[in-house]
Amino acid sequence: MRFKGLSIAVTAALLTLQPAFAADKETFQAKPADQYANKQTTDGVTVAAEAFTTDDQAKTAFGKLNPWRYNILPVLVVIRNNTANSVRLEKLHFEYELPDRSKVDSIRAADVKYTKGPSRPKVAVGPLGGVRVGGGKNPLAAPEIELRAFAAKMLPPGESASGFVYFETDVESQGASLYVTGLENAVTGKELYYFEIPLSGQ
Repeated sequence: MRFKGLSIAVTAALLTLQPAFAADKETFQAKPADQYANKQTTDGVTVAAEAFTTDDQAKTAFGKLNPWRYNILPVLVVIRNNTANSVRLEKLHFEYELPDRSKVDSIRAADVKYTKGPSRPKVAVGPLGGVRVGGGKNPLAAPEIELRAFAAKMLPPGESASGFVYFETDVESQGASLYVTGLENAVTGKELYYFEIPLSGQ
């Protein structure tokens, strides 16, 4: 009987803790594309974008890490396909365009941890010629960087896809834009017109 009572007590304790565990597992959710201030619709496809630079913004997606503090600008991209055909996304190309028309290409999420942020870890050549990372934990190696990255390759009619693209830059401007190319109509193979979304929302 004592074991039965203990079992009931343990079960009650686990049920009490369950909401806390559930909260820890909450995942970042993007809003629908039409709810963002920064967006463009062309031929039935809407692309929305938002740069995440503040600690409050970063916390919703990356927890304690704010990539912008390490010269990595995360830009959330949401794409909505309101056409009758699927849209191919394999050839998507993103550029961060500054007011002077200079552009910075996005980098792969898997490469973010190797960038040269101001607090980057020390790197040394190992005895077998490999690269050995030292000098403490690399904050940009956080799993959320790749977990939250934009990864969709095909977008069916009526569906949306979202994720972050990353730019290695130390420049952030209210006059900057996200320049997006490479979307293709999956039926005709025709590339859609480019998208240029002002990140200031203007």
